[in-house]
Amino acid sequence: MIILYILLALFIFGCMILFHELGHFICAKIFKVKINEFSIGMGPILFYILGKDGVKYSLRLLPIGGYVAMDGEDEDSDNPNAYNKKPAWQRFIIVIAGATVNLLVGSIIMICLTISSSHFGTTTVSGFGQNSTSDDFGLQVNDEIIKINNTNVYTYDDLSYEIMHNGHEPVSITLNRNGEVITIDNVSFPTIESQGVMFGKMDFGVYFEEKSFGTVIKNSFVSIKSSIKMVWDSFLGLFSGRYGIDQISGPIGVTGAIGDAAQFGSYALFYMVVVISMNLGIFNLLPIPALDGGTLVFLLIEMIFKKPVHPKVEKAIKAVGLILLLSLVLIVTIKDVVHIFI
Repeated sequence: MIILYILLALFIFGCMILFHELGHFICAKIFKVKINEFSIGMGPILFYILGKDGVKYSLRLLPIGGYVAMDGEDEDSDNPNAYNKKPAWQRFIIVIAGATVNLLVGSIIMICLTISSSHFGTTTVSGFGQNSTSDDFGLQVNDEIIKINNTNVYTYDDLSYEIMHNGHEPVSITLNRNGEVITIDNVSFPTIESQGVMFGKMDFGVYFEEKSFGTVIKNSFVSIKSSIKMVWDSFLGLFSGRYGIDQISGPIGVTGAIGDAAQFGSYALFYMVVVISMNLGIFNLLPIPALDGGTLVFLLIEMIFKKPVHPKVEKAIKAVGLILLLSLVLIVTIKDVVHIFI
């Protein structure tokens, strides 16, 4: 069974990398950039084919990334169709396309998951469970919750995530009670601890609404927004110190999470795919050298000041970023391996 989960994880990683690189590849083709290689994976080549378009399509050993090698990308080239000869706005589109496709794929899967649901949770309180605390602070049955702190909530997914993410501390709740909008401050929820991090626990039930075209559209849009916000909040939590190295997972840790999700059924597995795809898209857009987001920063500088950053300076900054990124990957991988045996 473990082997099956590993193969499943490799397949999912491979698909996510393939979609990401296809984004770069298709846009490069649209702008007629000369492409030397389209690679899935890193490290030694397992096999390759040479396409009629002159591109080497390769599969490499390590499923931790991929790349589209374009002429003039890392060196100067006199080829008029080289990457470095294209306008900055075209290069910007080529670079951002990979992450965009990951976000698009995640959104499409999320829409399919929403369509497969038979009914949807609302934000209206239907009752309180045992050991609930929010009702002690004034929350009542039939209250329609509008905001948690300053964040609007529209569906059950929105509501439960905001309570989970922010409910480790007292929150303010804005709600509609019999047509009157009121705000209850300092509402406390029960908390749970996971890997040393405290989270809020939703302590009440909600009413459900029937499936219709309108509710599918609403819940699809909100679910996409919530999944992106969850990933973004996770990254912000790393920089703010709320999350530490124990909360970061590399390929090994994610493989375990995929196995856990698969045991709960297809919905949980595909939701995990959504999270992975959204993570890959947003992570690559972070303004970190060696990532697509770092390259976008250099391109924005070029577009604003009408002059590119000196190639040697850009290469040096990206090299430092790559070293730091690989160091982080190594640390996280060691942590994931250690956790297997503890």
